[in-house]
Amino acid sequence: MAEPTPSLRITVEFTGGLEMLFNNETKHKISIPARDQDGMAVNVGFLIQYLCDNLMKDPRKELFVLENAVRPGILVLINDADWELEGEDKYEIAEGDTILFVSTLHGG
Repeated sequence: MAEPTPSLRITVEFTGGLEMLFNNETKHKISIPARDQDGMAVNVGFLIQYLCDNLMKDPRKELFVLENAVRPGILVLINDADWELEGEDKYEIAEGDTILFVSTLHGG
């Protein structure tokens, strides 16, 4: 019998209009695999793809990602710290992390 795949429980939040892409919910408590398909620890880059494939209900993925990266104008906070201080998409996700995506793009 195969061992269960280890997972990480994290919180992902969306504000500034991004929540509309995720079923109009701002806070999601999710479990993600602890390792990617290559056996490496998952990072924010993995999470972004995971969110697009598994959590995003809106077909307009280009409002969240551009060329497989978070779209310019979206701030990302990892445990209340700017992701630029944490290694951006290379940050390895840990149990209990909170990742917040904030859109600074507004229509007018």
